[in-house]
Amino acid sequence: MGAGAGSGRGQLFLRSLLFLLLAGPPARHPARGQLRYAVPEELEHGAFVANLGEDLGLDVSTLSARRFRIVSRAGARQHLEVNLENGILFVNERIDREEVCEAGGTCLLHLQLLVESPLELYRVEVEVLDINDHAPTFPWQEYVLEVAESAVLGARFPLESAQDPDVGTNSVHTYRLSPNGFFSLEVQTRSDASKFAELVLERALDREQQRVHRVLLTALDGGVPERSGTAHILVTVLDANDNVPAFDQPSYGVSLPEDAPAGTLVIQLNATDLDEGSNGEIEYSFSGHAPPRVRELFHVEPRSGQVLLKGRLDYERASLHELYVQAKDRGPSAVAVHCRVLVHLLDVNDNAPEVTLTSVSTPVLEDAPPGTVIAVISVLDRDSGDNGRVSCEVGPNVPFELRSSFRNYYTLVTTQALDRELVPEYNVSITARDMGSPALLTRSTLTVPVSDVNDNAPRFLQPSYSVYVMENNAPGASICSVSALDPDCQQNAYLSYSIADGHIHGMPVGTYVSINSDSGHMYALRSLDYEQIRSFQIQVQAQDAGFPPLSANVTVHIFVLDQNDNAPVIVSPMPRNGSVATELVPRSARPGYLVGTVSAVDADAGLNSRLSYQLLQATDFTLFSLAPDTGELRTLRSFLEQDASRQQLVVQVRDGGQPALSATVSLLLSVVETMPQTLSDFSEFSLPPEASSSSPLTLYLLVSLGSISFTFLLAILILTAIRCRGERRSRRGHSCSPPRCHCCPGSRPSSDGLKTSNLTAQPPAGTTAATCLDVPAGGPPGYCYKVCLGPESAQSDFMFLKPCSPPRNNEKDPRKRSRPDQHLQVSKEAKQPNTDWLPPSTQRPALKRYQIQHWGNRGNRWKG
Repeated sequence: MGAGAGSGRGQLFLRSLLFLLLAGPPARHPARGQLRYAVPEELEHGAFVANLGEDLGLDVSTLSARRFRIVSRAGARQHLEVNLENGILFVNERIDREEVCEAGGTCLLHLQLLVESPLELYRVEVEVLDINDHAPTFPWQEYVLEVAESAVLGARFPLESAQDPDVGTNSVHTYRLSPNGFFSLEVQTRSDASKFAELVLERALDREQQRVHRVLLTALDGGVPERSGTAHILVTVLDANDNVPAFDQPSYGVSLPEDAPAGTLVIQLNATDLDEGSNGEIEYSFSGHAPPRVRELFHVEPRSGQVLLKGRLDYERASLHELYVQAKDRGPSAVAVHCRVLVHLLDVNDNAPEVTLTSVSTPVLEDAPPGTVIAVISVLDRDSGDNGRVSCEVGPNVPFELRSSFRNYYTLVTTQALDRELVPEYNVSITARDMGSPALLTRSTLTVPVSDVNDNAPRFLQPSYSVYVMENNAPGASICSVSALDPDCQQNAYLSYSIADGHIHGMPVGTYVSINSDSGHMYALRSLDYEQIRSFQIQVQAQDAGFPPLSANVTVHIFVLDQNDNAPVIVSPMPRNGSVATELVPRSARPGYLVGTVSAVDADAGLNSRLSYQLLQATDFTLFSLAPDTGELRTLRSFLEQDASRQQLVVQVRDGGQPALSATVSLLLSVVETMPQTLSDFSEFSLPPEASSSSPLTLYLLVSLGSISFTFLLAILILTAIRCRGERRSRRGHSCSPPRCHCCPGSRPSSDGLKTSNLTAQPPAGTTAATCLDVPAGGPPGYCYKVCLGPESAQSDFMFLKPCSPPRNNEKDPRKRSRPDQHLQVSKEAKQPNTDWLPPSTQRPALKRYQIQHWGNRGNRWKG
């Protein structure tokens, strides 16, 4: 080996630096819309190659955010890399041109640059320039050349060529021979521009004088600095074998399919030698500088000259193999001749396309517009020609399509709007098929999940809800549950429930019910009363947690169910002063005589308010009957002499609830011979059960009673005013003055008499006499009216008197003129009005009017 073969890595770096200084900065060549740079090999890590950010017009500050990167196949070595801070393309690892590009010629690195947001793809070619980093080498350090002494002057002896992995001027440029007296050196050039040396005999050899000649052969390359390699040639002078083998042609070419099996005959070589015997027997073999790869793939039969296939060929690795075969006879002083065999490989469609997902942007939003890029897909087929042309397509029935941006690069984009609620995930089948025969294909599946967007409002399971709640419910008890669904997912489907603002009977709805915001369970916050509120409705809102949030409303109708919690209330007859209710019944009453009607009301509704009347106790059950529906108390038969004059009855009023509630009233019926015209405790103004409820009839009755009370009070005021006016006129000398027109015990009325009713009022024993008051009538003078009131009576009798003459002046005491039998006696038989049953307060004004009218009519009858 030459002296340059042992130089260290430091010297290699200095030579690379010198090459860069001589070659200038890396070249940038635009070609077909792409960038091309040139960089020498063997640069250290971090060496500058190009400023991609500036050349591509990219904003350097956004390279990292946009994920600017070099796309390479899985497992491939990354010789170059991009600095995302300044956009500079630098050497990532040492590039050995001879390793990267096994074949000679231009060595190119194809880079695919990808930048996202928006998605852009660039193609860059980097040419790896050769530097003189290899010295020429010979297969052997010493050659033995046998030359017959009979060799003529000018005979040429081809020598083994030196090999230099470098290319161009850095490869073997020339050969040099050390000075000697017998041989010279001529350098020849082959058709492929490679150089080889021939040793030329310049002086006749004499084996007897010198049997061995030693010369030094030096191979020089054309690099800077120049590198060299040496080999020693030992020339042995032999006896004459003056003919050498000769091939039919110096170079052969053959084509072979890459899928040819081992043992396939590549070519049959044939060389001839004019000598005879062993000097004419030819042996074939590879030349000494055949590369190891060739020796692995091919084999030469020494005797037959057949070149056979030994290993497996690969067109994609090397499409051409160059074989150097030598032929040498077996005679003494044999000279080897060489020929070149070029084996051209024919491509076979033996590589299926490779599908690589360069960039995937998943998941995709369901509201992404058509044309949104989902992924960048690269396909590669190692074959050539039609076998390497690839078409790519997606499976049917998916809203995606492939668009080709560069050769063998596709973008997967959406073709229509997506809906996660219909299809939450797509399995997109991508098929890559080449144009070979038969065609090979590769299928790859890309899973594209669809990300949810809050595009669906919540939806309640029912259009409205009807809830029935029994009154007197426990506060805080659950009354119902509402539920809504949201087809969205995650937070867009998380629902919270709330009650819309509103009022129920003037109170906020929040004081009646509440709702659990998570579960939708509704709770009553207070105990409901059917008699106060029978139904109400609220608005429940369900709102999701999306942005912006969506909501839906539903109406919840709450109906309060009646519970039998109100006992019947007896409104007629009403016991007075806590005692029993009393009533007079004439002994002459016939069967069916209506004694009175028991009336009751129940605040409940439905069956709970349906009342039935029942006679629980009676002095004689055969004497009275009670209508169960109307409460009418009638006689069953006529009274007999032996029947008691006082009949005790107990009436029960029961509602129809479960359990039933009831009320009772005690009645004391007095059987009399004649009926006084007194008001019965069975008030004819009692309200029917249905009128006690909140109906318009109750309102009308209240208004009527109020009007009657007002009229009664107005009449009292008018009467009082008239009386006061009459007294003033009497003091002025009218014919009837209060001192002279009066009624007192022991006085006697005039002969014309005082007409009274058939009922005379006399104070009972032990009581004071009746009080008599003069009431001036507003009529003509000489008339006055007396009102006689018993001290224990709650009623009044109006007695109308004849006109009395004014007193004379000499009559000092009017009582002297009165006869003892002329005063009005109050009968001891007179019955006071029954005070046991008092009507309700709403019925009393009307009852008073009825009394006034009733007794006024009696007074008129008495006056008549």
